[in-house]
Amino acid sequence: MTNPLHPKKLLLSKWTAVTPQHKEKHFLVVRLVLPETPDAPVLEIELEAVHSGRSRRVAWRELRDASEWRQGWV
Repeated sequence: MTNPLHPKKLLLSKWTAVTPQHKEKHFLVVRLVLPETPDAPVLEIELEAVHSGRSRRVAWRELRDASEWRQGWV
């Protein structure tokens, strides 16, 4: 079963990586990457690691993959 997510509701949501890399386990959605045209859908978000402050862009739909992500800080 997939999580009922909507990209516009993801801002400032918390996520936990199932398999942490570089000691980065907890993440916060800090930005929605807006498309070039206003009526196009949001495809990417920017996640910031709480531990290191490093950020990375990912397709927001990747957060639906329960083998990679858990909603909240677990």
